[in-house]
Parts: sequence; C-alpha cells; structure tokens
Amino acid sequence: MRIDRFEFAFTFNDVIILPGKTEIEPSNVDLTTRIGNIALSIPILSSPMDTVTEEEMAIAMARMGGLGILHRNCSIEEQVRMAKAVKRAESFIIRDVITVSPEDSVEEARRLMREHGISGLPVIDGKKLVGIVTRRDVYFAEDGSLLVKDIMTKDPITVGPEITPQEARKIMAKYKIEKLPVVSESGELIGLVTAKDVFYRESHPFATRDEEGRLRVGAAISPFDIDRAKSLAPYVDVLVTDVAHFHNENVISATKRIINEVGVPVIAGNIGTYEAAEEAITRLDIIGLRVGIGSGSICTTGEVTGVAAPTLYAVASVSEALRKYSKDVAVIADGGIRGPGEAAKAFAMGADAVMLGYALAGTKESPGSAMMIGGKMYKIYRGMGSPSARSKRFAMDRYSKPSKDIAEGIEGLVPYRGDVTTVVDRFVAGLKAAFGYVGAANISEMKSKARIALISHSGMNEITPHDVKPLEKISD
Repeated sequence: MRIDRFEFAFTFNDVIILPGKTEIEPSNVDLTTRIGNIALSIPILSSPMDTVTEEEMAIAMARMGGLGILHRNCSIEEQVRMAKAVKRAESFIIRDVITVSPEDSVEEARRLMREHGISGLPVIDGKKLVGIVTRRDVYFAEDGSLLVKDIMTKDPITVGPEITPQEARKIMAKYKIEKLPVVSESGELIGLVTAKDVFYRESHPFATRDEEGRLRVGAAISPFDIDRAKSLAPYVDVLVTDVAHFHNENVISATKRIINEVGVPVIAGNIGTYEAAEEAITRLDIIGLRVGIGSGSICTTGEVTGVAAPTLYAVASVSEALRKYSKDVAVIADGGIRGPGEAAKAFAMGADAVMLGYALAGTKESPGSAMMIGGKMYKIYRGMGSPSARSKRFAMDRYSKPSKDIAEGIEGLVPYRGDVTTVVDRFVAGLKAAFGYVGAANISEMKSKARIALISHSGMNEITPHDVKPLEKISD
C-alpha cells in the first residue's frame, strides 16, 4: 500500500467535543434510545464478559433502563438458567407459575418454596385453582405428613387476565394479601401477580420491560452454535453474536442461518470498518452492530496481531455506511469507554448506545467476590481472550480458530466500586452534562450538533488534572 492511502484511525484521546451555544440544562436531556423494538431509557448495555454480566448485572441494568447481555463462557444450560432468572425477577403476571396439588404433602410444598425462593404456591386440581398455600401455612404445620389440602386457604381472592398494576395494588391493600392468582373465566390458573412485582414496577418506572412486563435481557452466542441460540430463544429479547472479527464470510453465513431459523432479533459484531458495516446491513436482517475491535482495556488483539479498529474511528466509519444506505440499525460503541467523556464522543460520532465492560467491572453486581489486597477491595476483570477465560473453552471460538493458542486478552484487578446503580447514575449524570455543553437535547441532536476537533498530546494533558497530587492517591 502507498503511504498516501493511509487512514488516520483516531481514538477517544485524539479528539475533543467543542462547546456550543445552549439552552439545554443537563436535567432536561433525554437519553432514550432504541435498538430494534427494544426501547431503552438509558443508552447503556453491559458487556457479555464472564466478569461483567450474569443474571444479577442483567437484572440491575434492565431495572435502570439499560440492557444486560449475558456472557456465553458457560454451558448452554447455565446461560438459559441465567436468562430465566432475569425473566422471573420481575413479571407483572408470572406465567410459568410453580404450583402444588391438594394431595401433595406439606413437606413437598416446603421443599418447593425453599428450592425456588418463593413464599406461596397456588394449589391446582387439574388446571383449576382450588386454593393457595403460603410459607406461614407450612411453618405452622408441624406435622410434615399433612397434605396441602389440610392447610391451604380455600377460595382465594382472584383476578382476571385484564388486571392492571394499579388495580392489583388496590386489591392487595384491601384484602392484606401478597399474591393474586390470575384465572380464566372457567377458573383455570393462567398466572400470578405478587406484591413484590407490583412494588418493583412502581420502584423502577423506567425499566426495560417486554410486552408482559418482564425485564428484557440479551445473550451472547457464537454464530456457529445454533443449538445454543435455539435454547435461548424463548427466554431472551435479543441475541448478540460474540466474535472478535465479524467481517468473515463463514461468520456472516452462520449468522444468516441463525436469523432465518431462530426468530429472535440479532445484534452482530464486532466490526470496525465501513466495508464490514456495508456487507452486514445489506446481507443480514439485524437490529444492531457492535462496533470497535481491540480497544478494550483488557484486550490485546491490536498489540498481539497489529490489527485493530479503534472504537471512535469504527463508529464514525460504520455510521457513514448506515447513512448512505438509510438503514435503521443501531450503532453500539464497544470498547475503550471508561467514562462518560468517551461515551459522549461516541454519540457525537454516530453511536446510538454504548457497551460497557471496564466501567461496570468491580461493582457488587458483577460476577465474583471482592477481595482485600493491601487494605483495598478489588474484583477480577479479564478479557474473553485471556488464558483464564479461554481455559473454560465455551467462548474459544470468539477468536479465529487458527489462533487458539494465542491469547488476545489479559486478566487483572479493578477497584471494588459498590452498587452498579451508583456507578451508572454518575455515568449518566456526566453524559447529560456533556450533552448540555453541546446544546443537544437528545442523542439525535448530539449527532447533528456536536463539533469535533483534533487535540494534541499537550492539549490532552492540559485538560486533564495536572500539577497536583490528588488527595486519594496520597498514602498514609
């Protein structure tokens, strides 16, 4: 290649956003976005890494209005279990209700409550509801050989399938009950409303929910693992192809098969160029693209192979392709986003959402236990191409098959950060402040109004704290 054909692959620290005239206060900024038919109150997805997103993180993300993507470095059964856990965490009307028969023993009811962490069970005879038994009922039944019919509450208060959260709350308050069986006109049990779910719905009004009021969740898959995709399909709202380099004929063909046979919306990635976006959006019916290659803080792909597509450059390139083809496909900036400043630059360049790994690692909701080292708390954070992640073998095909013996990630420690809600709240506050400086009321205006300027190394040093030693870095 001739040197005059070289492109400048800029990244976050190469540019700044210039301030603009504004009437927008940060508190009035609207950060809602959409990925296909999934509406998000905050434009944040958690990365499908095994030290970032399992069910606890996915539940927290959905409650805040974002979206969690479950990692795939586990068995199919384990990933399905996590997806089910997210769907069961909140559901205005629970459809897959755990029940007992009148002829079951009290000990069996006690076992089911303990095993599933629930405090009450509808009692059905055939399909018809005949009663309800609670933890309090079984607690006072000292004789475990008693039958459920001996201790259950007969003729419980019930509602029809058209019940609303507001109506359910009033009925529960009136009768001082915590569970409302939902029945058909013929008396058959079709669902259950719990006080907990009504409470969570009121406590998280901006949560990301599906049509049945359940929390939404996504799951990472290999495009070559159609069995995993089919197993997850009933329990997830989106599948996310999880490969380091999506612009590969075998990967594209395999993804097309999944789209055609599984019937769940797909986010494809990762890609980093205009050409990759062009091929993906013209050949595949996808709702989003993960954009950025080699930019993650624990990714060594660029260092090991010399090949990368820095996230900001990749977002700009992919956005250009989407504009040319007028495609309604979400751009998800993935990699190198440590804080709201990088995220703001990604939105200015054309992103519709950002995917966070490092920024969420170390929180209480990320997998793993916190450890004390030198008087400070830490949690493990590792790349999916690191030797330890690859040793579990479930996600080895994220990287090209010939290079299975080459690590493309590292493992390290990040400071323990506490609740993810606090971390995300600060992130969102910083993002809204950036929009306010630009004069952008929403993501669409950020794309159109933001002015980008290159900045020198000296300039970047000048706009970061300098010439003082932060108090938190002064050791005792």
